[in-house]
Amino acid sequence: MTELNTLFQIFNNLSESEKKAFLKKIKGENLPNLTKASNITNICKCAHCNSANIVKNGTVRGVQRYLCRDCHKTFTPKTNTILFKTHYSDAVWRKYINCMMNGMSIRKSAKACGINPDTAFKWRHKILDSLQTMHKNVKLNGVVEADETFFPLSFKGNHNKSNFKLPRESHHRGKSNHKRGISSDQVCVPCAINLNGLSKSVITNLGKPTVKDLRKVFSRSIAENSVLVTDRNSAYNKIANEHNLQLVQIKAGKGSVGTFNIAKINSYHSILKMFIIYNFKGVSTKYLNNYLIWNNIKNYALGSEEEKEQIFADFVFTNKFCENSHDVSKRKAIPV
Repeated sequence: MTELNTLFQIFNNLSESEKKAFLKKIKGENLPNLTKASNITNICKCAHCNSANIVKNGTVRGVQRYLCRDCHKTFTPKTNTILFKTHYSDAVWRKYINCMMNGMSIRKSAKACGINPDTAFKWRHKILDSLQTMHKNVKLNGVVEADETFFPLSFKGNHNKSNFKLPRESHHRGKSNHKRGISSDQVCVPCAINLNGLSKSVITNLGKPTVKDLRKVFSRSIAENSVLVTDRNSAYNKIANEHNLQLVQIKAGKGSVGTFNIAKINSYHSILKMFIIYNFKGVSTKYLNNYLIWNNIKNYALGSEEEKEQIFADFVFTNKFCENSHDVSKRKAIPV
């Protein structure tokens, strides 16, 4: 309190112009740029053991290094982040994120950023992988509409040169390969969205989902006492009972029950299909979860495009991420 009184006394003895200059600086007009969140966040704790017992340990090519006195390992602000060991500057990565937010293709993004298309592809999935943590923590509340949608099982991008063996007969262009009804050739994607536009979707299984499959998406994603609005799928009864949800089910062909309907989730499915099928001509099943997250951020996250891009970038640059670029294409063809 003594220091505060001293500060007040000093302030009162300033001239009017000095007071204005002081207040202007306090309001942040002359504060340093805080957009480089990675440098601020990661220097507080060790990147290896999360200890706060760290000290500065010199610089390498102008980059500050730190030493952890508990695990005795050194690190920089970029260790274990998506920017670790990258040969490109933060500015190039931010430019690439801007290309993603604008829905640009791999080749167009690569050209705009001055990188190889193969690098652009790996960056896309490293960036989307880093957002998985954000997606897992999404909690829907209020009135939540839920339903499943389906995508054809796709092995796009798995080539003979990678020793991949197609587990079914190959589909030839111009021939109908569609089976009637829901089959094991379709990937089930349960989706949920509340009236504020907060959304969640993830692949769970092939074919028709069971209660166990739906639990993977909804068990930890919907807050208790929320209103769950669905179609007449009986599996949702168990989900609602297990998590203290008020269930409202809409019969097929009936538009609504009171003020409740499933128009928002149906619209969500339409936009999702357009985003994946028309923008990317379909995507490989092993990458589908990443495109689901991309759709949620681009089409449903709140805020202006600039605000969404800033949140996108700050989370990507500060979130822990250790996957090697070479491992991106080595994922299981069917990740369920």
